[in-house]
Amino acid sequence: MRINALLLFCCLSVTLFAQDRITGETFATRSEVLATNGMVATSHPLATQIGLDVLKNGGNAIDAAIAANAALGLMEPTGCGIGGDLFAIVWDAKTQQVYGLNASGRSPRALTLEYFQEQGMEKIPALGPLPVSVPGAVDGWFSLHERFGSRPMPELLAPAIEYAERGFPLTELIAWYMQRSVPSFMQRGFPNVEATYLGQNGGVLPKEGEIYRNPFLANTYRKIAAGGRDAYYRGDIARTIADFIQSQGGFLAVEDLAAHKSEWVEPVSVNYRGYDVWELPPNGQGIAALQMLTILEGYDFSDIPFGSAEHLHLFTEAKKLAFEDRAKYYADMDFANVPVDQLISEAYADERRDLIGERASVYTAGEISAGETIYLTTADKEGNMVSFIQSNYRGMGSGMVPPGLGFMLQDRGELFSLTPGQANTYEPGKRPFHTIIPAFISKDGKPWVSFGVMGGDFQPQGHTQIVMNLIDFGMNLQEAGDAPRWDHRGGSSPMGAGPARGQVRVESGIPYETVRGLMDRGHSVGFTRGSYGGYQAIMWDATNGVFHGASESRKDGQAAGY
Repeated sequence: MRINALLLFCCLSVTLFAQDRITGETFATRSEVLATNGMVATSHPLATQIGLDVLKNGGNAIDAAIAANAALGLMEPTGCGIGGDLFAIVWDAKTQQVYGLNASGRSPRALTLEYFQEQGMEKIPALGPLPVSVPGAVDGWFSLHERFGSRPMPELLAPAIEYAERGFPLTELIAWYMQRSVPSFMQRGFPNVEATYLGQNGGVLPKEGEIYRNPFLANTYRKIAAGGRDAYYRGDIARTIADFIQSQGGFLAVEDLAAHKSEWVEPVSVNYRGYDVWELPPNGQGIAALQMLTILEGYDFSDIPFGSAEHLHLFTEAKKLAFEDRAKYYADMDFANVPVDQLISEAYADERRDLIGERASVYTAGEISAGETIYLTTADKEGNMVSFIQSNYRGMGSGMVPPGLGFMLQDRGELFSLTPGQANTYEPGKRPFHTIIPAFISKDGKPWVSFGVMGGDFQPQGHTQIVMNLIDFGMNLQEAGDAPRWDHRGGSSPMGAGPARGQVRVESGIPYETVRGLMDRGHSVGFTRGSYGGYQAIMWDATNGVFHGASESRKDGQAAGY
């Protein structure tokens, strides 16, 4: 028995302490990446290198972000692509200001709420033609490029085109996702999935380390490079998309694509202990992070240890409060009067904070007077920085693959409500509630950190955890992303079943002492896999003139500079 116990202890020691770092936090996977001329951080090393090459060849941070995103649409089709939407926050070195781009698409104008009611639907389906909204990513590229870009678009798309034709080795995580996703779509009988993802690769889905090609996408990128945004929204590509969706019983039309345009929006911010944290206003969920931070600023975390039961309890209650408001108020601001200023105000946070007690509680939305992904960030030697996020929703998307184009269309329309009278209720030509959000932090009017955390509903929670890790707990950029995370899912109540049941799901790095403390406070605690997001970040050290880069170990990514 003594020998067996010793063997068990040794096995646990190997599992729990697989590395011994000389400096920094023990949970960090590596040191920060440091450089003076520019930095790129993406979820794929080859995309990072493409962005870095753009910077070295005279391009700026905006050019690098576009080139890297084009590559990610090829290299990570399980989370993004030109069938989806994007959002970006740009720090412009010339004007010393942040700019926000909402490049999300709208619902088909011929599809009505009455159609869903006539079909007896209580929810928009996750797959098929009905959740497909206009893809906004390509227009987003050109909107960014027109305002801030410096290198020709054909030059920026050339690396992705070459990789699409010649092929590249699949990384571990993306191979795993593709092995799960593509066969599932094929089993459902969705057209063109096999021809797009297997037909170009000898009829076999590549595994990790095997070469993957997508010449269909290469051809589509060529058309976009030559013909600009109109090649996508008004030419053969638009007709192919519309004809295919309508043949499958959907409503997206060439007129919907032709009418699409991105929108430059004013980012909104709150000041958290002297740092301005920036998000984009709805139809995205970014202000949920700002609501959480404003509530949490009322607590002194210098006396509350990181990862403690008190830390996670206060965080979870703040999250539940913000998400009740998210469900009630967040929507396309062209269709709904979203009280953004009031929701992120200190006065409102004070009211909401007063509801938090020593135990897990149930909340409703506050009363106000008067809803898979890739993230990348880039920075250049001139001081421009881009916080950039792009997604198809639900991993690869809707299952709808237009013939010969090389990409899947998003299913973001699933996030509309079909209950009449709500802020996010379906309407024709309306942008759905969005989960993907970029973030930025400045201090005293100067840029500090460009960052994002992928992962659906987790994203505001991830943003809040990163900000607190940096500011409250003094972690460096890499440590802030590697630190163990937690995720609250479901409703406010820890009791009951189904969607009403709330649970705090923790990573294995959270100690059992914390788990036990949460249970003592009335929380349901569990575990899950793959729901804790993926983080990239760049920090600017103005004192030394140095960029700090970070990319965490939960993804296949890389931060690199020169």
